[in-house]
Amino acid sequence: MLIIKNITIYVMSFLYIIVGIKHFVDVEYFVSIVPNYISWKKEAVFISGFFEILLGILLLFHKTRKLAAWGIIMLLIAVFPANIYLYVSEIPREILNISKIDALIRIPFQIPLIIISYWHSKKISSKIFSKTCIILFIPTIIYFISL
Repeated sequence: MLIIKNITIYVMSFLYIIVGIKHFVDVEYFVSIVPNYISWKKEAVFISGFFEILLGILLLFHKTRKLAAWGIIMLLIAVFPANIYLYVSEIPREILNISKIDALIRIPFQIPLIIISYWHSKKISSKIFSKTCIILFIPTIIYFISL
């Protein structure tokens, strides 16, 4: 079970780092889903990208894993309004060329990402919780890789 958990940690770390880098490479993609009530959209994109990279790196190390996992949970909660904005606003959906249904499907995936991050924060967890996280990990990763 520990080997599988470590694999999920490395995969998630890699994905957070890659998505964080994408915040700097494809700024307009992320700016388009920043809600209108945030005035400094590019700065918000850069800040969230920076933290995705940093937390993705910190997730790799045992000493910083708990901090990184809780940081990822806070980051997922902080960026959640972008997913809601994507669903309720036609403009970012047109820019990203996705349907309202596609935007709606994205929203619940925040929950397994938070659960998996919580699992990564724990040195020891029950077998049932670990198996649940592994089961959640598979479709979540498949979905995000398909984006």
